[in-house]
Amino acid sequence: MSDAAAGHAPTRPTHEAPARGIRPALPVGAARIEALAPLARAPVFSAMAALAVLLAATSQWYGFHRDELYFRMLDPAWGYVDQPPLTPLVARAIAGVVDEPWALRIPAILAAAAAVLVLALIAREAGGGRRAQAVAAWCAASASFPMVFGHLLLTASFDLVVWPLVALFAMRALLRDGERSGWWWIAVGLVTGLATYNKLLVVLLVAGIGIGLLAVGPWRTLRSPWLWAGVGVAVVIALPNLAYQVANDLPQLRMGAALAEDTDGAGRLLTLPFLLLLAGPPLVPIWVAGLVGLFRRPAWRPIRLFAVAFAVLVLATIAGGAQPYYPLGVVEVLLALGAVPTAEWMRTRGRRALVWAGIALNAVVSALIALPLLPLALVGASPFAAMNQTVGDSIGWPAYVEQVAEVVHEAEGGAGSGALADAASAPVVITSNYGEAGAIARFGPEHGLDPDAVYSGHNALWFQARPSDAATDVVFVGELSRRVAGDFASCTTVTHLDNGLDVDNEEQGVPVTLCTGRITGWDELWPRLAHLS
Repeated sequence: MSDAAAGHAPTRPTHEAPARGIRPALPVGAARIEALAPLARAPVFSAMAALAVLLAATSQWYGFHRDELYFRMLDPAWGYVDQPPLTPLVARAIAGVVDEPWALRIPAILAAAAAVLVLALIAREAGGGRRAQAVAAWCAASASFPMVFGHLLLTASFDLVVWPLVALFAMRALLRDGERSGWWWIAVGLVTGLATYNKLLVVLLVAGIGIGLLAVGPWRTLRSPWLWAGVGVAVVIALPNLAYQVANDLPQLRMGAALAEDTDGAGRLLTLPFLLLLAGPPLVPIWVAGLVGLFRRPAWRPIRLFAVAFAVLVLATIAGGAQPYYPLGVVEVLLALGAVPTAEWMRTRGRRALVWAGIALNAVVSALIALPLLPLALVGASPFAAMNQTVGDSIGWPAYVEQVAEVVHEAEGGAGSGALADAASAPVVITSNYGEAGAIARFGPEHGLDPDAVYSGHNALWFQARPSDAATDVVFVGELSRRVAGDFASCTTVTHLDNGLDVDNEEQGVPVTLCTGRITGWDELWPRLAHLS
């Protein structure tokens, strides 16, 4: 890509006049506000609609993701050991009306589509005309990980729009002059405070912006009462969430440490390579152009702090060793900014064809990797389940539950005059992870299982409920039985889970073990089953 894509605005020929939507960089100030290009409604709304239709059309295929099954199972609370309350509350509310994947995923689809609009607005705020906004919108609609998170209801789904929205409001506060520009810091505080109820990771974004402000300016902003008012708004709104963390010994820190331990440091190694995959390899030159442009375009000097924020997010992800997709929100912002120099570079027909072909290719590959487009029978032989863990995590749950139910009913039917003869003493089910527990709670009643008789020591489920003292016999799903085999008179592995599709996921091949005659009391046994990851 030429110097234009890297940040220098070339002298444009007459066919790239402002009427075509490509504008030279404008000075910071009130005049700049009036000179902002109109919103490119047709390409932006078309990109939003295309993404929303694609996500909606595939929303019922394969099945629930393990996190969705977990969220719908959690009792309402101010917070949980592994996350704030918003996403579980949304999932439980929707499942109470329509308990199907397509319904549960409506908020994720709306968040992904809204993110397309916000990224186009960021490009517009940075001086982009119609073409730049179109590039930003279609890049957002074709990006790989946003497509993954738009397909499923995850905590990261809401972050798709929250992080760019924080960036957009901060840019408006930094790039605009006048009495009203300070109000955008209030908007930053409002969104940040509300976002903490979904994921505390947004604090890292705001910290990155703050560190960037201290490092590269504009330092006069530090004297603005509006900035500190925005900080106050964020703190006040987030206060109940923060109070929960303090009152419960900062569970998010424990959870972060558990995630790092669970990945065995792989997050540190994968963070940098993952930067190439977050949006998709064909889009890397565009967001890199945005990053370079923050240093080379004079008109972007007030928002140069976003380059520092990007570095802070990447370094924090590497240091924390957790999930390598954490910098995604800032990559989205850089992608929108990079659309501006990219649009300026697209001054010939060949260059325009090259950019649009790259975006189209990225859309096709992203959809194949992110969405359930292959027939289930072909997934096991494809590389997609290995490339995208959410694919495997959405397959096999009804089959697994049916197999667990067979073990439970066999134990009940074969009890005779033994310990299981009384229906009241039927075995409870304890799973090794929340996905298995959520699947049994959702699909168990179809196979005669009591959804209230399934437990797990995984994350928040350990706190939610434990077996009653009357429960002496347990069907363990997973490797947990090895930990407690000495606490029962007998433990027998009855079967191993099999989805029948040769799809490798966390559950494929795990044992289902019947343990009878509990010896150790639950007061001692239950704490040993607790684990975070």
